[in-house]
Amino acid sequence: MRHQHDILCIGSVLWDVIGRAPKRMQVGSDVPGRIERLPGGVALNIAMTLTGFGLRPALLSAVGRDAEGEELIQACGAIGLETRYLYHAEDLPTDRYMAVEGANGLIAAIADAHSLEQAGDRILTPLFDGRLGSEAAPYEGAVALDGNLTVELLQDIAVSPSFSKADLRVAPASPGKAERLLPFLAHGRAVLYVNCEEAGLICDTSFKTAAEAAEQLIERGAQRVLVTDGNRAAAEGSFNGVHEKVPPEVNVTRITGAGDTFMAAHIAAETDGLQGVDALEAALAAAARYVSGETAK
Repeated sequence: MRHQHDILCIGSVLWDVIGRAPKRMQVGSDVPGRIERLPGGVALNIAMTLTGFGLRPALLSAVGRDAEGEELIQACGAIGLETRYLYHAEDLPTDRYMAVEGANGLIAAIADAHSLEQAGDRILTPLFDGRLGSEAAPYEGAVALDGNLTVELLQDIAVSPSFSKADLRVAPASPGKAERLLPFLAHGRAVLYVNCEEAGLICDTSFKTAAEAAEQLIERGAQRVLVTDGNRAAAEGSFNGVHEKVPPEVNVTRITGAGDTFMAAHIAAETDGLQGVDALEAALAAAARYVSGETAK
């Protein structure tokens, strides 16, 4: 089955409301800064970054039939994203994410992805009804999946025949949702993208290095993993071993979306034929440009 896109991005598609201040902050801080509303959500962040590498993503998610939803769909279409497969929720509002960042990093964030969760497997209908695939003819392309889906739906995806031939890449969306990736350890179907904290939550321990985390995730059944650790060495792990690479040193001006940028850049690097430490290095360089403010969001 041939399609007009290169990759499916499944998960949260919403509005980001991000407040950024140039000063260090703590609980109770009240400082001047800038507040922006931007298209966001893990799946959408990945998709937007992929377009910058020349790929054509299609979105599978839930968007409300409200003014915010219509505006979001228009914004996605304007940058070349395929929106025809989105589920339009008649009775649910378009989701939102709110974060506050200071010079010392992310201070706090709230992800309101309740509409996506309530929509459930309805967002996957095109993979079952023949438009993108079916159990008899599974989708065979690349899929970027985020952990904003419910535990039950992620468990179903981990064993579903409709995903049996996909190049499945999965990220947890946030540390608080890291344990939702456990089904993909049990079935070894996906490539996992996590940070050191998320790896520790999945394994119910803590890790001193990304390499240590990668080794443990592989031992627990992961097919392949990419583990980041801020400005410290990141690692790629598989049954063939673990590769490490230290990210470039940059002045960090933003945090939200950095992990999504890394994942998208790594997928794009492998699409271009890079492998192992070369693909890891390319992804770290792209993430460094993003957090330094060199690339747009």
